[in-house]
Amino acid sequence: MNIGEISTRSGLPAKTIRYYEDIGLILPERSDNGYRRFNENDLHRLSFLGRARALGFSIEDCRTLMALYKDEARASADVKQVATEHLTRIEEKIEQLQSMHETLSHLVSECAGDNRPDCPILNDLASPKACHKG
Repeated sequence: MNIGEISTRSGLPAKTIRYYEDIGLILPERSDNGYRRFNENDLHRLSFLGRARALGFSIEDCRTLMALYKDEARASADVKQVATEHLTRIEEKIEQLQSMHETLSHLVSECAGDNRPDCPILNDLASPKACHKG
């Protein structure tokens, strides 16, 4: 398969596939004229990476998961640890987003949104107490 075919079959843009090659996540063969030649194993790896990235795993997590997937002697506990750490990061982001939502909702409800210059949103943003918490 050429890059166009594997892009279509994997659902990943050619640019992403080239990037994954550049960072060593996939290593397609090269024909005599230098063109990439992909096989079914490459397609499987790219599909794996696409799904992992869609779940928000970092490139390094993907590298670890790929290595674990290839290792038939792996312990599922190692895979679970990677996933659990990622889940913890997701939960922390959700908490941060909920806090941002609550704060902004409150500020929007306090703002009259009229022609007067007084604005609780701007006042809060300018307040030293509003500095980043995380």
